[in-house]
Amino acid sequence: MPTQPTSFFERPWWGVIALTFSAFIFNTTEFVPVGLLTDIGDSLDMRPTDVGPMMTIYAWTVAIASLPLTLFVREVERRTLLMRVFAVFILSHVVARIAPNFEILVLGRIGVAFAHAVFWSISIPLVVRLVPPEGERRALAMMSIGTSVAMVAGVPIGRAIGDALGWRATFQIIACAGALAMAAVWLTLPRIESQGSATFASLPKLLRTPMLLALFAVTVLTVCAHFSAYTYLEPFARRVAGASNNEVTSLLVLFGAAGLPAAIVFSRFYGSRPRRFLVLTVSVLTACLVLLRPAAYHMGTLWTLLGFWGIAIICFGLAMQAQVLRLAPDAADLAISMFSGLYNVGIGAGALLGKTVAHTLGIGWAGMCGALVATSSLVVCGVTFAVSRSSSGRDAIALAD
Repeated sequence: MPTQPTSFFERPWWGVIALTFSAFIFNTTEFVPVGLLTDIGDSLDMRPTDVGPMMTIYAWTVAIASLPLTLFVREVERRTLLMRVFAVFILSHVVARIAPNFEILVLGRIGVAFAHAVFWSISIPLVVRLVPPEGERRALAMMSIGTSVAMVAGVPIGRAIGDALGWRATFQIIACAGALAMAAVWLTLPRIESQGSATFASLPKLLRTPMLLALFAVTVLTVCAHFSAYTYLEPFARRVAGASNNEVTSLLVLFGAAGLPAAIVFSRFYGSRPRRFLVLTVSVLTACLVLLRPAAYHMGTLWTLLGFWGIAIICFGLAMQAQVLRLAPDAADLAISMFSGLYNVGIGAGALLGKTVAHTLGIGWAGMCGALVATSSLVVCGVTFAVSRSSSGRDAIALAD
């Protein structure tokens, strides 16, 4: 358990705010290449779609590293661990800043990915531990605001800095922001001993939880569908919608801004019907991907579509985190680590799928291909919940008999 606060700053909600700011930094650096593909490609003499797989490498590094790193650091006191994570984060951005070629840039991004893997494995369980039980959904919603603001402000600002000063300056400024987040976490978090950090012995139990495995499959498919189109939103907006630089930036801002009301929607509606809420988010996401290309013929329609799309993907992530925590309360760090890793499998697969579609069918078809993957996720989700209800019904009958 956390120790008692020893200063004004070491209060539960101050710690949640510091972790929310940290989430903003981590999500900004993960997604900022989406707005810089063209600039990076131009400076390294590459096509934007050939730079896109950098997202795949980053995401799959997180996916591969999440579980072993989480197990490796399971006994480390959490505030000390976060300090080490931020040190790796900052140094890796320095490498990316001075990278003379694409290979060194990717090496720096891999370092950031290692830090990302540990941060997301421990931060979600941490915010839940910092607050009383009745504040759990509010704390999770606040963490989602960090993600949303990264898309609202982080990605567009990163793009604006790239336009004005070059993409290298974007990574340099993110490193400075990481130092600020590091200081905020040190000031606001008390010492928090490891808790709910399972060992390898806990894996068989998690892997024998059918609902958890099904939700992990839904995560990979849904996130793959989303990132097959979102990764290439900048070149899509330029080539298909004919958007100007300012319009591309406004689209990125609008997409992220939609995540802010998503936190409110989650807090208000998830608790009463969690399964229906999850199915609805995947359904809305599927519809948005189907309509992406037709919507691109009018900028106002595209803005509206991106608003619903942004709400759907943020609500999906929140609902999945809540479900995972509920299904694995005694191994929260390990379960969230697996979720984070699989989420990044989806990111990498989506970026790769989007590149393949762009090179074979044209970038305008990325949304429709993503919709096919999202439809399969919707089927898995529906079948899983139907089987679960049927099993619950049989158990209830058995008890009655």
